[in-house]
Amino acid sequence: MMDNMEIRKIIPHRYPFLLVDKVIEMEKGLSVTAIKNVTVNEPFFQGHFPHRPIMPGVLIVEALAQATGVCIGSLDENKGKLGVFTGIELMKFRRQVVPGDILLLKGTVIQNRRGLVKAEVIATVDGQVAAEGMIKFVMLDSDQE
Repeated sequence: MMDNMEIRKIIPHRYPFLLVDKVIEMEKGLSVTAIKNVTVNEPFFQGHFPHRPIMPGVLIVEALAQATGVCIGSLDENKGKLGVFTGIELMKFRRQVVPGDILLLKGTVIQNRRGLVKAEVIATVDGQVAAEGMIKFVMLDSDQE
């Protein structure tokens, strides 16, 4: 298990853009399972259908990328590096995510060569697929410590 404070040591995201609340299972560099608790107080709900709040699909994808970034960023060779998106493939959105949902984020790394990472990702709510697909990112040296 990894709480929010430990996650913040690995990825640079902060409120309101840190979208992973905790990691519940991880095999460093290989796979991750994390949680995002979706609350009505999320800043994006103020403008994304305020009378019928739905979490934007792009933020579900970002949450999946952040969870996978924690998995890759936890490797010693990636300490202090930034994971930057290079691609999204075959992403499908299958269920709306609304306030009160617990978004289960899973990422499985299928390629990690010279800092280029490709992962299969899936987000579920109550066992139902909300989004699934493939993400790609590159690990870059950070200018910050």
